[in-house]
Amino acid sequence: MTETGIYGGSFNPIHRGHVELGEFLCRHEGLDELWFMVSPQNPFKRFATDLLDENIRLELVRTAIRKHPRLKATDFEFHLPRPSYTADTLAALRKAYPDRRFTLVIGADNWQTFGHWKEPDEILRHHRILVYPRPGYPIDASALPLGVKLTEAPLIPLSSTELRHLIAQGKDASYGLDEEVWKEICDKKYYRSKE
Repeated sequence: MTETGIYGGSFNPIHRGHVELGEFLCRHEGLDELWFMVSPQNPFKRFATDLLDENIRLELVRTAIRKHPRLKATDFEFHLPRPSYTADTLAALRKAYPDRRFTLVIGADNWQTFGHWKEPDEILRHHRILVYPRPGYPIDASALPLGVKLTEAPLIPLSSTELRHLIAQGKDASYGLDEEVWKEICDKKYYRSKE
């Protein structure tokens, strides 16, 4: 079976930290591939006003990972009822790809709210979960249930929110972005304030 990581998010925009995490997990956590599951609508962020169109975000992900053959971008959730909850997405993936074993990749911040997700027990029954560290969200690795692992991925101090704020103010955010992604954002004036 192909071990496939599922890393869901808005990726608004995808930054170097996302890509570095994907590479780390493929190298150190037994993943053959990691799929960036671009979310058209996060159930917890329904009213985000600065969310780029899903197809634009998908293309920016493809651009950012173009030199990383084990990282893939997928629009799988674009074709599911919205908002798509993680449990529903994973169930649909199991049905569509019976030859793959899917590992869910989430941040420590999401793990702390995992019990409030839709069908968390169902997710745990079918999938391994890799939790990556996030500043300000301590996790006791010894208290994690079977099948859940706190990965020792490096903390990468980058935030899509912070990068969007810089871009909106006309400031340089290139330090956090793939050079081609940065060029596309500048050329198309994505995230620039409307004033």
